[in-house]
Amino acid sequence: MHSKIIHFAIALAAVAVLGGCATTADLDALRDEINQANETAQSASANADSASQEAAEAKAIAEEAKVIADEANSKIDNMFKKSMYK
Repeated sequence: MHSKIIHFAIALAAVAVLGGCATTADLDALRDEINQANETAQSASANADSASQEAAEAKAIAEEAKVIADEANSKIDNMFKKSMYK
């Protein structure tokens, strides 16, 4: 969503610049801003992808730990029940 806002702002700036007397320098500056915005958006996307991957790995580890904890809890319950019968 953030990149959509950036692209909208850039497009709006482009219309404003092109609507007036735009010089080559103005257009070059606008191109530079667009390129910079695209680089920022790509970097943010890469960071989000990395964070998503790390979150998926953490979730898998947590699920594995839960299975191990559930197994241990079951064993403890069985041991307690056996001790109550003695």
